[in-house]
Amino acid sequence: MESISKNLALTLENDIAWITIHRPQDRNSINSQLMNDLEKQLELVEKTESHAIVFLGGGTDHFIGGADGIEMMQAATEEANAFSKKIQGLFHRMETSPLILVAAIDGLCFGGGYEFALACDFRIATERSRIGLPEVKVGIIPGGGGTQRLTRLVGVGKATEIILGGRLYSGIEAKELGLIHKLAPDTEMLQKEVLDLLKPILKNPQTALSNAKLAIRASQYYGLEEGLDREAQLFSNCFKNNTFRRLMVEQLKKGILKTSSDINELLEKWDN
Repeated sequence: MESISKNLALTLENDIAWITIHRPQDRNSINSQLMNDLEKQLELVEKTESHAIVFLGGGTDHFIGGADGIEMMQAATEEANAFSKKIQGLFHRMETSPLILVAAIDGLCFGGGYEFALACDFRIATERSRIGLPEVKVGIIPGGGGTQRLTRLVGVGKATEIILGGRLYSGIEAKELGLIHKLAPDTEMLQKEVLDLLKPILKNPQTALSNAKLAIRASQYYGLEEGLDREAQLFSNCFKNNTFRRLMVEQLKKGILKTSSDINELLEKWDN
């Protein structure tokens, strides 16, 4: 499979797709065309054997340097609202993808870039990275879900401090604040940290990973009662194929689980 856009570079390796966002002329910033390209690329990768996508920033200095400032400068009030809704739509689409998404951050990652990372399931950054939501410094607020996702991630008090202060945090500070999951010492070690994180996760059945991800995300959008209903629905989705039954049979046959006469009868039935 080839990349669908000159602004995206795609490499498929085993069960991981590596997508590099490459707009070096503008800090890899997110404009409307890139939003369209990312959504199309995501849909295509979901049709492959990949179980995870790792997003990287092209060049040497930026992961994603915000949303496109030139495009936003030209927006009137209604157009700004549409731009916000569009980028929110992309990030929601990322959250609901059945694949595991990882933001591999090296360099500057701010504004829409960090909102992009918040829509991923995991965030790994190098120590030299600088991360934050500095929109207030230029007279606007985060418009790609940052006020909502960051608050759910670190709580109201810390999110208020981060967003109203508008400062950028080093990779080390970001790890201490809970803005990222893992820290890589340098650029050369970033890919290793990504693989170390994904290796034990991707050993698990894809159906379980996808449904677990969606159930966890549901906790962000629903109250407890609705969230539990969504969990039950996704739990039942896992029974649409024979993965659970097959793995249980393997464990029973290996003696990992105790068997009774009733279970032995079931094993004979399943074998047949």
